[in-house]
Amino acid sequence: MVHAEDLKRRAAAHALTYVTDGMRLGLGTGSTARHFVELLAEKVHGGLTVLGVPTSEQTLAQAVSLGVPIATLDEAGPLDLCIDGADEIGPGLALIKGGGGALLREKIVASAARELIVIADATKKVDVLGRFPLPIEVVDFGVAAITRQVVEAIRSAGCAGDITVRRDGDGHPFVTDQGHLILDAHLGRIPDPAALAAAVAQVAGVVEHGLFIGLARRAVLAGKDGITELEPGSF
Repeated sequence: MVHAEDLKRRAAAHALTYVTDGMRLGLGTGSTARHFVELLAEKVHGGLTVLGVPTSEQTLAQAVSLGVPIATLDEAGPLDLCIDGADEIGPGLALIKGGGGALLREKIVASAARELIVIADATKKVDVLGRFPLPIEVVDFGVAAITRQVVEAIRSAGCAGDITVRRDGDGHPFVTDQGHLILDAHLGRIPDPAALAAAVAQVAGVVEHGLFIGLARRAVLAGKDGITELEPGSF
């Protein structure tokens, strides 16, 4: 049986074949992205020239520790490529991201890149998004009021489920790198991701949501039978 971490590393290694000398890269956050940064560092030490823009403080610390040249997004300018993981990959390469709490920076960096390649083990591919809780980043003022409005927005998009404030290992509210909180929406099924994204985005106090729609141009999935590449129209 192939271990999930081995599959993640295989997906990361395949995505690395799209990286060429001189590229400005968005560096994702999460367990699969960590493998990519490790493998990228090996190439850098072998002579590859790249400039990385991390999507979280966690990825920044990893890249610096491994000797990958980094810059802020403002310093780097337009990016050639962003490589990141996903919590779920649905039809049309619509994604749920943000399980690690970096969805805001991840979406900003992905939007600044000419191409977003998503890397994952094959279990992340689903027919309908929603089994993984949808992260919604919100300000820390009026969280109860914001949550009530989010519930109404979710209902208007044909979804329903429990909404919880994410907490850290000590039981305190989880705080993102930008100083915000995260609501996790346990919806089970999201029949119309675009409608839900539009509804949630209208709620005052919502900073960003973890639905990434129309951003990914390619998904690299590693399974027991090898690597599969998907594009939006080939799902």
